[in-house]
Amino acid sequence: MGYGLSSKMLVNLVDGCVQARNVAAGSVTWTLDGDRTARTAVVEVASVKGRQAVDVVTDHMTFTASPDLLLATPEGWTHARDAAGAVIAWTPARKLHRERFAIRPGYEFGYFVGATCADGTVGKNYVSLVVNEEHFATRYATALTACTGLPARLEAVSRPSGYLKRNLRGFRVRVVSSFLADAMRHYVGGDAHHMRQRFPRVVLRDVDTFSGFLDGYVEGDGCRIKQWSGRMIVSANVPFLADLALIIGARFTPSRRGLASQLCISDRWQDRGTFSPERHRLDPPERSWVQVREVRPRPAAGAKPFTFYSYRLAPHPTFLVNGHLVREPW
Repeated sequence: MGYGLSSKMLVNLVDGCVQARNVAAGSVTWTLDGDRTARTAVVEVASVKGRQAVDVVTDHMTFTASPDLLLATPEGWTHARDAAGAVIAWTPARKLHRERFAIRPGYEFGYFVGATCADGTVGKNYVSLVVNEEHFATRYATALTACTGLPARLEAVSRPSGYLKRNLRGFRVRVVSSFLADAMRHYVGGDAHHMRQRFPRVVLRDVDTFSGFLDGYVEGDGCRIKQWSGRMIVSANVPFLADLALIIGARFTPSRRGLASQLCISDRWQDRGTFSPERHRLDPPERSWVQVREVRPRPAAGAKPFTFYSYRLAPHPTFLVNGHLVREPW
């Protein structure tokens, strides 16, 4: 085993962060398997003295390690001493202990995504819907629980009305889950703002899921057309509507007056044969990338050398240093 981390650097164990010198054989650490978090066990720990170290300065922290420690970049592994200017794999350490769950596809999932795109709010660590209609809020809560397993309930709230100049009675469904919030942002291209969100192609898994999406979106931003066998949705997000129009085989002309545009959905849209199923992942990626701003050589001060700790792990040979993905030299 090669050199590793200096003794006081923080390693992300499943039980919590500990200094490198306190990691013991049998400990279970967090790591990344592709862009998903995973667990790996410490099989053996070794320590070695050294007089040369480097301080790796990233967008999020500075950590001290052997110059030979390997960091994960999009092009492969690079030594810490050569990492200046590179981007390296990272995941927010504060999110490692959050609850992860299997998101189930189907009609309820599609309905949840459609209603959230139309009328919902995606916060940093929550997803919510505030509407006037109790039946809409109830249906949303039922769909959310069905596809995620998370408990969701209605709350009575008061909503200000700029048109009526008074407060109106409404209903809110709010679920705190950074995992679900990250998933929704992933579905719509990273930005869940209603004017910037992209069409969530994850709902194209099958007709059942897509039908749920249409029902949820129409419930929030649409209505049934009385004179025609179909429904209409209204939105100022033109690219979103344009993508949806292609999927249902509808003609779409954006409003030329800068106002919200309309898209009509025929009840017989499936007969047009324009729907093509697509497979997209349901869970959000948990790996991101951070910039290495600087790598500073750090020689040992005086006669006292550094103590570096290295680990042999299984089944994954990698581990996280305060969220940064590293591994020992080969």
